[in-house]
Amino acid sequence: MRSNRRYRWAAIPIGLGISIVLAGCTQAQLNGFLPGSTETTDHAGRIAGLWVTSWTVLTLVGLITWALILWAGVVYRRRKGQTGLPVQLRYNLPIEVFYTIVPFILVIGFFAFTARDQEAIEAPIAEPDVQIEVFGKRWAWDFNYVTDDVYYQGVQARETRDDNTIDPETLPTLYLPVNQKVEIKIESRDVAHSFWIVDFLYKKDMLPGKTNYMYFEPLETGTFAGKCAELCGEYHSLMLFNVKVVEQDEYEAYIDSLRAEGNVGQVGAEYDTNQNQPGNENLRGGE
Repeated sequence: MRSNRRYRWAAIPIGLGISIVLAGCTQAQLNGFLPGSTETTDHAGRIAGLWVTSWTVLTLVGLITWALILWAGVVYRRRKGQTGLPVQLRYNLPIEVFYTIVPFILVIGFFAFTARDQEAIEAPIAEPDVQIEVFGKRWAWDFNYVTDDVYYQGVQARETRDDNTIDPETLPTLYLPVNQKVEIKIESRDVAHSFWIVDFLYKKDMLPGKTNYMYFEPLETGTFAGKCAELCGEYHSLMLFNVKVVEQDEYEAYIDSLRAEGNVGQVGAEYDTNQNQPGNENLRGGE
């Protein structure tokens, strides 16, 4: 009778684990509930795969750990009529080796796969089709289309007085041509920001005095939300932007519209509010 009860308790975590696995049949679940799709950029599938695999392994480890905890609590609970402490063990060498080696293997595995994918994601593009320079500023964005020598200066998102909503059409918008290799140079005009295109599953810090880069190829047309992912001050939540991935002819038409508006050239570091950076020629007395 006691043996049957043990099996019954052991079946609970096993049944729970099977239910979770069987429930993961929708595309959103298979994608780890991450935003966008695995085809948004040439890196999105790799990033999603790393996250989903990591969480799957960690979920299995968690289920096994909780199952063992529950099993020990049920099987070795104090029975009616028992007194005193159960038999005490100083150590169990096989178990100690197991819970030392297994976490070590997991850590090494996570590190190896992360390093592999990071190397691929961060690999510079030798000959990018489009080069863009992005400046983060409190609390908006400037976009230099370096390849075409035009620029766009954005302003902070504004909430309506009625219901505090934001019209996405008024946000700064970065245009990218689909199926073209893109290099984005990322810099800050003042404090630390973070350039995050949500559906691309990719963000990069913008640090004063330091230049970072992003390399990718957008594979799907559409409008994607972007935001600052680093707390940067009072209106951090309004530091929003859009990314429009369009066909080549629409991209060229947008570039021509900037040129027609007189936005020719680049808006560089001379507009930085934080001028106290090493090597800045605009420093007082630096001539």
